[in-house]
Amino acid sequence: MMVPRILGLHHVTATVDDAQTDLDFCLDLLGLRLVKKTVNFDNHHVYHFYYGNTVGQPGTIWTTFPYHGHGVRAGTKGAGQVVTTVFSVPVGSLEFWRTRFRKASVAFSDIEAHFGEPAVGFNDPSGLRFEFVANDSDTRAGWTGKIAANAAIRGLHSVAMEVRQAGPSIEFLTKVLGYAVVAEAGNRTRVADFGNVPGHLIDVIEVPDAKPAVNGVGTVHHVAMAIGSDEEQVRLREDLLSAGVRVTDIRDRSYFRSIYFREPGGVLFEVATVQPGFMVDEPVASLGRALKLPEWEEPHRASIEANLVPVTYD
Repeated sequence: MMVPRILGLHHVTATVDDAQTDLDFCLDLLGLRLVKKTVNFDNHHVYHFYYGNTVGQPGTIWTTFPYHGHGVRAGTKGAGQVVTTVFSVPVGSLEFWRTRFRKASVAFSDIEAHFGEPAVGFNDPSGLRFEFVANDSDTRAGWTGKIAANAAIRGLHSVAMEVRQAGPSIEFLTKVLGYAVVAEAGNRTRVADFGNVPGHLIDVIEVPDAKPAVNGVGTVHHVAMAIGSDEEQVRLREDLLSAGVRVTDIRDRSYFRSIYFREPGGVLFEVATVQPGFMVDEPVASLGRALKLPEWEEPHRASIEANLVPVTYD
C-alpha cells in the first residue's frame, strides 16, 4: 500500500449545548475568530460554527454543533473518542491565560507536562476538555482580534484519544495513515504525521478498563486530518477499502471534501481536503458574518433561518 501524505490535523468537531454560550466562550474568552457560520448538513436546524485563525487555515479549526433544545443527551467521555483537544500558545503566555480564566470564573489547573511542554487544562461550558500547551516550535500566526500575538492561540496542537488497546490504533496510524511514533510516556504514545511539531500530533492513551464513549453534548464527535488533493483522497479511500476499513463515500462539505471512517479503537476519523477553503463564498474581511448555506439548501433559507435561534457577536 502506498502510504498517503497526511498534512496535519485539519479540524476537531464537537457537540455543544447552547449556541450563544458557545460563541461567547470561543470568541470572547478564547479569542478565536468565527470563520464560518453555517448549518449542520445533516440537520439544517442546527448551526455549525467554525472557529480558527484569520483565514481558517487547516490545523487551526475548532468546530461545534450547538444542539440545545434538540433532545440530544449529555455525552460520556471514554474509550473510542477524542477526550482532550489541545491548543498551541506561545511560550510565556500561560500566566496571561490563568489570569483571564480567573477573571471569567473558569476553573483551570496546571497539569503534568506531556513530553516536556507546560500546560493548563480547563473545560468549556458544555464540559469539553481543553489544554493549552506553551511551546516555541509553532510558527503559525494566531488571530489577534481580541488577544495580542504574544498570547493568541496559534492553532491546534494535538488531540488525545482514549482507547482500551493502544497497539491496534498505533499500528493503523503508522501503517495505514503514515504517522510515526515520536514519544512515549506511561500509557501515552504520541504519533506525528511528519515533524514533531504542533498541529501534527495525536496522543493515543491506553485505558484498558475505560467505559465506552457515548456521543452527545460535551463530547468530541470526530477529528479530521488534512490531505492535499482530491486525487490523494480518492487514493486513500481506495487503500482503506482494500484494507477492509469501512469508509464513507466522498462528501461535499462546501469548504472541503471529506471521507469518514473509524480506527480500530473506535475513534471517528475524517480526512478532509485543503481546498477550496472558507473564502469560497465570502471574502476574508467578512468571514463568519453572514449565515452561509450550501447551494442545495438555499431554496430553504427562509425556513432554516426561522428555525435557528438568534445569536449575536462582535
